[in-house]
Amino acid sequence: MSDELAPKSAPSDRAENGPFDEAEANAVRPYIDLGGVKVLPREGLNLRLEVEEQTKRIVAVGLDYAGSTLQVQPFAAPRSSGLWEETREQIRQQVRQQGGRVEEREGPLGPELLAEVPVAGADGAAGKRLARFVGVDGPRWFLRGVIGGAGASDIAAAEQVEDLFRSIVVVRGNTPMPPRDLIPLKMPASPGGA
Repeated sequence: MSDELAPKSAPSDRAENGPFDEAEANAVRPYIDLGGVKVLPREGLNLRLEVEEQTKRIVAVGLDYAGSTLQVQPFAAPRSSGLWEETREQIRQQVRQQGGRVEEREGPLGPELLAEVPVAGADGAAGKRLARFVGVDGPRWFLRGVIGGAGASDIAAAEQVEDLFRSIVVVRGNTPMPPRDLIPLKMPASPGGA
């Protein structure tokens, strides 16, 4: 592979404070099992699965919490190198192609992108939506998050949604997967069925 090895990007306390690898997670906590990620239920948290129309494949987990939205996607990653650096570059290009603005800054989770993306309102008037793109490289996985709503601009709301992001457990599994492949997500079992 001609990939230049990018260093992994993660908070120095990731193993203790998340996002967690399955091997690091507290086994007795009542996680909602979504396949590639597990989410800790909390008061006021709404969960939705984002499905690709054609394939009916679940491509992202959407979490609504404390006036913010958090969309997460787990990807397979190489054991020794990270994907966040390259992914940030791709996001930058996409946002600019859409006519948006993007700036990189150092956030609580490491480097992140703050983007202002143009959106059309219901009345056809163009507006702007703020979004924060965060990413953490873990052991053999990469977790990407997109924060919208209050958590994109309000510090107190941001802390709540960052805490939610850090509580996520990534279940990479032992199946060989090419780097950058989405780790499969699934519907949760019905409550009480786990």
